[in-house]
Amino acid sequence: MAAGEFVEHAVYAGHRYGTLRTELDRPARGIVLEIDVQGARQVRDTLPAAALIFIEPPSFEDLVERLTERGSDSPEQIERRLAAAREELAARDEFDHRIVNDDLDRAVEGLAKLAATMCPP
Repeated sequence: MAAGEFVEHAVYAGHRYGTLRTELDRPARGIVLEIDVQGARQVRDTLPAAALIFIEPPSFEDLVERLTERGSDSPEQIERRLAAAREELAARDEFDHRIVNDDLDRAVEGLAKLAATMCPP
């Protein structure tokens, strides 16, 4: 990280994530990064023309229910994720676009339509 090899990097819910700069150098019509708010802020600083999209749950209560019912995380992991989510939801207005994931098919369709306006054929 000190060598500047990452365009963004973050620790999220106790895990390290990042995107290498070399990933952005490959030929593509558009590149989509699935990152958290920390990473999005770094991308915005490095690439001011990048479009940032925030995908949010319909409500915090829905997020709690989804994480709990999924059954893949321990109660401690869920609590770390919820703490991170509180901070991230507070930052949603920093993004250029927002999509509410209240229905997966509708959210995917909305994201696809938005992406099509950013990277036309």
